[in-house]
Amino acid sequence: MKKVITYGTFDLIHMGHINILKRAKELGDYLVVAISTDEFNMLKHKQAYYSFEQRKQILEAIRYVDEVIPEETWDQKIEDVKAHDIDIFVMGHDWEGEFDFLKDYCEVIYLPRTEGVSTTKTKMDLSNRHD
Repeated sequence: MKKVITYGTFDLIHMGHINILKRAKELGDYLVVAISTDEFNMLKHKQAYYSFEQRKQILEAIRYVDEVIPEETWDQKIEDVKAHDIDIFVMGHDWEGEFDFLKDYCEVIYLPRTEGVSTTKTKMDLSNRHD
């Protein structure tokens, strides 16, 4: 069985999230998604709309996702790859080169992001609405 892992906050799920999850799943048989805990987001100065538990439940309901694990630190990736027997690590192309150190443990693939879609853009669009 070929296992794939990806990481992210996965807040305010949109088509970009679905596309990367679908493409990651197509690379293997089993997809593990590591999502940032609320505490880790605070360390990154990032505020998610949904709590870790809510984001975890949403991701578990997506058919491409087989398992959701917490991301608590930047440095846990090597341990996650080993502990979950990962064959392929996947991230968006905006992280190109950042995780090449994992090539000693698994294949590393950077997938193109969906153009014009992001959680940041969604938040900005909503705040600029004049209802």
